[in-house]
Amino acid sequence: MRELSGKVAVVTGAASGIGRALALRFAAEGMTLMLADVDHGELARTAALAGDAEVLTQITDVSDASAVRHLANRCFGELGAVHVLCNNAGVFQGGHMWTRDEDDFAWLLGVNLWGVLHGIHEFVPRMIEQDTEGHIVNTVSVAGLFASPGTGGYAVTKYAALAASLALAQDLAATGAKLRVSALCPGAVRTRIGDSDRTRPSSLSITPTPDEVESREWAGRAAEHGIEPSEVADLVVSGIHDERFLLLTDPRYEARLRAQTEALLTGSLPGYQ
Repeated sequence: MRELSGKVAVVTGAASGIGRALALRFAAEGMTLMLADVDHGELARTAALAGDAEVLTQITDVSDASAVRHLANRCFGELGAVHVLCNNAGVFQGGHMWTRDEDDFAWLLGVNLWGVLHGIHEFVPRMIEQDTEGHIVNTVSVAGLFASPGTGGYAVTKYAALAASLALAQDLAATGAKLRVSALCPGAVRTRIGDSDRTRPSSLSITPTPDEVESREWAGRAAEHGIEPSEVADLVVSGIHDERFLLLTDPRYEARLRAQTEALLTGSLPGYQ
């Protein structure tokens, strides 16, 4: 998909971090934007930063199927089409697998996996019906490729999001659809991912365990030394143009992925970095 100007992009999780960077990058490309998030104030700020671009915003909890359906209905109803869909909203919680309870998994799966699945279900059929070029970008995470100590349920949801992206891409190819898919797998990026609890519903509140606190602090430190979200947005636009499926923010991940595959093929537990 070479031409983005004049097209429509939908970005969830657009109030900060990678989502905001995607919105601003698409605005610079001359796209019309539909931006969604649960943070009303910061979502409005993203819209203001988009300058002269046409922008609609919608408060949307992507874990709620009806909320995503409303987002899609409004988008197609008011803008007429969707050409780029970024299922980007995501949250982080670390800790050991055995210390995560049902509420932890409900929150993580709700946003990180069901948010992607709801986006696919509500937008993709209508994007196919448009019979135009289009692209779906699912923000997975490098944690969807490499499970590391302390990633807990987060890695579970991101591996599942990668599987959903692969299956979607294969289905679209098999049916001859004009849509393409990218799985965005960023590593450390300067975002507020370590502060994801700020968006956690009160109904799923927790008393943090020591291992969860340690993982949250680790995620925050990693983000401080990460790349800028704008670099990720540039990678996404390049990936859309080139129709690349797997988007890695660090070339070192290629060698790590090969090493992990080789370890698994020998029946060994892959190392981690």
